[in-house]
Amino acid sequence: MPSEEEVIELSGRVAKILLENGAETSRVEGTAEYIGQAAGLQLSCHATMTAVFVDAQTEAHTHLIKVRTGDFNLQKVDEINSVSRAFVGGEIDFDQLQQRIEAIDRKVIDFTWPQKIFGAGLVSVAPMLLFKATWADLAWAFFVGIAGYLASQWVGRQTTTPYITSAVGGFTIALLAAALVQWGWATSSDNIIISALMPLVPGVALTNSLRELIGKHTISGMVRAVDAVLVAGAIGGGVVLGAVLVRILAGV
Repeated sequence: MPSEEEVIELSGRVAKILLENGAETSRVEGTAEYIGQAAGLQLSCHATMTAVFVDAQTEAHTHLIKVRTGDFNLQKVDEINSVSRAFVGGEIDFDQLQQRIEAIDRKVIDFTWPQKIFGAGLVSVAPMLLFKATWADLAWAFFVGIAGYLASQWVGRQTTTPYITSAVGGFTIALLAAALVQWGWATSSDNIIISALMPLVPGVALTNSLRELIGKHTISGMVRAVDAVLVAGAIGGGVVLGAVLVRILAGV
C-alpha cells in the first residue's frame, strides 16, 4: 500500500499536469480526489489558475503545487483521464499509475511544423465556406492564415511579453488582407481577416471559462475569461493597426 505522502504528492502532480494543459478546474479537483479515494485516502483538492492545494483529512498539512499555465495540450489531459480511470477501476495498481503519470509528464507531445502550418491553413479556410466567398478569397485565406500563425509563433520565440504574439498575428493578417484587396487580387478583406484569425482565437480558454462559470468556479472562470478577452483585444488591436496602415500607405 502507498503511504499517505505518496498519494498526496501523486494526486497533486496529476492536478498540476491537468491544469497546465487546459483542463477545467472541476476536472482537476475531481480527478485528484478520485485517485485519493481509490488509494484509500480521503483527499480534498482545491485548484486555482496559479496553484493547486491537496489536503488529506488525516494529515495536519496541505500540499501546495505552484502552476504556470502556458500552451494547452489536450492530448495529455485525455491520457491522464484514461490512466486515472484505469486506476479507479482497479485495472492498474498504484505503482503502475505512478509510472504512467511520470511518462505522461515527461512526454513531449507536439506536431511537426508542416502539420502545424497545414492545419493553420485549413482552419483559416473553413469559415470562408460560410461566407460563400470567391475561390480567390478562399485560397488567399489559406495563405494569409498561415502567415499570421507563423508571425505569431516567431514573435513568441523572441519575447515573453504577454499578448504581443496575438497582436502581431492580427496585424500581419490585416496587413496582408487589406493589401491584397488594394492590389485587386482579392475581393473582401473582411472575410479574409475573419477567417484567417481562427488559428489565433483562444477557443479553449473561452470554452473553459464558460464551463467554470456554469460550474460555479467563479474565480478561475473569471480569470480565464479575462485572459481570453485580453487575447481577443490584442488580436483586434493588431487588426486595426494593420488595416489603418495599409489605408495610409495607399492614400485612402
